[in-house]
Amino acid sequence: MKLVTAIIKPFKLDDVHERLTDLGVKGITITEVKGMGRQKGHTELYRGAEYQVNFLPKIKMEIIVTEEMTERVIETIAENASTGNIGDGKIFVTDLEEVIRIRTGETGDDAI
Repeated sequence: MKLVTAIIKPFKLDDVHERLTDLGVKGITITEVKGMGRQKGHTELYRGAEYQVNFLPKIKMEIIVTEEMTERVIETIAENASTGNIGDGKIFVTDLEEVIRIRTGETGDDAI
């Protein structure tokens, strides 16, 4: 099992979510986060005054998938989250030792 964590632009969430659902992904955890990478924020103008925005709004998606689905999920996120511009985000893949569904006690792939 793998934990796929993706940091994407907020306006791409609906596209990515729809395609992952079509792929058969059953569960996704979404968190609104702020962060910065190479772009290091940007300058905005508010009521005539410039100010620096260091942390930009992003969406953090966490998806637990089987080994077999991992590559398809990564490709789907990358294709649908991309704008071709700086700040599109990142995808992280982590091994999971165990998953347990609290309600039923199911473990492993059955708990996904």
